[in-house]
Amino acid sequence: MSHFVLVTLHLFAAIMFVGTVFFEVIILEGIRKPVGRDAIRTVETAIGRRARRVMPFVMAVLYGAGIVMAWQYRDDLAHPFESSFATLLSIKIVLALSVLVHFITAITLSARGKLKSRHFKLIHLSVFCHVVLIVFLAKAMFYIAW
Repeated sequence: MSHFVLVTLHLFAAIMFVGTVFFEVIILEGIRKPVGRDAIRTVETAIGRRARRVMPFVMAVLYGAGIVMAWQYRDDLAHPFESSFATLLSIKIVLALSVLVHFITAITLSARGKLKSRHFKLIHLSVFCHVVLIVFLAKAMFYIAW
């Protein structure tokens, strides 16, 4: 598969994932009080059901393309502190793995019926902070050097 196709697939999947997280953290949290507790629970439940159907495929493309692209930098990643690029890419990968753990935790809690509104908010806020840093690092690793 060409590098262009991998980058494009990775970018589209990232847009879908980051866009969903942005919506849930910025938009959904902004309507929590005016809409009311019962209504927001209904919305969270519906979003959760839809996310459980769509996001596994998005995540598979996102991480699959990311792994294949990272493979070409395996020599750099073997020595993560020898260059700014390798350091920033390593941090990006650690953050991405943390997001994956958050995602699996949310899916597991939801499937068991234990994903409470508080968990929903905390997980999404944490993931939001992670993805903002990941997006920054995705560009920074090509422009920042020390």
